[in-house]
Amino acid sequence: MNSRERVFKALNFEEADRVPFDLAATTWTGITQTAYQNYLAFSDAEAENPEWADVIQQIVIPSEKVLQSMEADVRGVFPLTSHNWDVHNKLRDRGDYFEYHDEWGFTHHFPKNGHWFSLVKSPMESLDFSEAGIIKNYTWPHAANPDRFAGLRRKAREYHKKDRLVFTKGLCAGLFEMHQRIRGMEKAMLDPFMYPLNSDKLIGKLADLKIAFWDALLEEMGDVVDVVGEGDDYGTQQSQLIAPEQFREFYKTHFHRVLSFIKWKRPELKIMFHSCGNVRPIIPDLIEMGVDILNPVHVTAAGMDAVQLKKDFGKDLVFWGGGVDTQHILPSGSPDQVKEDVKRNLDALAPGGGYIFSTIHNIQAEVPPENIEAMLMALQEFGNY
Repeated sequence: MNSRERVFKALNFEEADRVPFDLAATTWTGITQTAYQNYLAFSDAEAENPEWADVIQQIVIPSEKVLQSMEADVRGVFPLTSHNWDVHNKLRDRGDYFEYHDEWGFTHHFPKNGHWFSLVKSPMESLDFSEAGIIKNYTWPHAANPDRFAGLRRKAREYHKKDRLVFTKGLCAGLFEMHQRIRGMEKAMLDPFMYPLNSDKLIGKLADLKIAFWDALLEEMGDVVDVVGEGDDYGTQQSQLIAPEQFREFYKTHFHRVLSFIKWKRPELKIMFHSCGNVRPIIPDLIEMGVDILNPVHVTAAGMDAVQLKKDFGKDLVFWGGGVDTQHILPSGSPDQVKEDVKRNLDALAPGGGYIFSTIHNIQAEVPPENIEAMLMALQEFGNY
């Protein structure tokens, strides 16, 4: 059974020969530059200068040789966005850190002794948000710029020829997260109540930009991708950043427009939705919105027990992730603890299909390569049907 057949079995809630595996096909299931280079050295592999999937998160694209050795089943193609579009050439040296200004007007800092970029300035945070026309008159990115997709169709077709499943991502973070980035977190939390008209216009504008992006991308290469990704971070370790009722009132309708457009444009595509933390109260909403796949399956958060998730939603949602805890066990546990965690999560999520194994979010810089190897060995040992 080849990789495409294996993953499609899972997407159709069927058991294949083994559980499909994804590493680095998305910017939510990736590996950082530091962790990757450490793994190469540990494996006695030649050093590489990999492509970037996401410079801001420091996520790289492993070589085809490494992905094949790991038996990874999915490949990602990454449109150019503010997170990977010529970022290094736009850096400005500020002494202890580099500064980067992106197409949204955000200012990012990257400490020279750090591991990722941080957003330090939001473009609309200091503006009078009560002003009429403030949304319309802002300089927004050209979401449908065809340069974003240059060469991706050819790359996706090559992956299809090698029987890989192909994933691609959206223009930016989700509506709630982008609202926070544009206005700053505190003001984004207050906007729907203090400035409901402009708040809704902003959220709607973000949705419109996403739709314009997907319209252009799917026109160019919709026939050579299989899964597309959107997302928004609503969950915390214990609950949610906003009440589920506020999600439904302020964000759900606009996000539903985005996902409905994708389904209208390419009904055969599967939609992955990413949200960290405890999102259990809104999982029925996600299903109603047309989400096919949930990621990262944050099984260590409250309310996100893997066994219960599978029982309650395993007939409606494919789970993509949830394979090993990236907060504690993968970076700080022993190889044996990693293997135990992998087995526990496979036992909960894999039966009956509907599951693609991946880590709970990206493999960070501090993860020892021995634990990456332990994860792979555990998947090989316990991941067969």
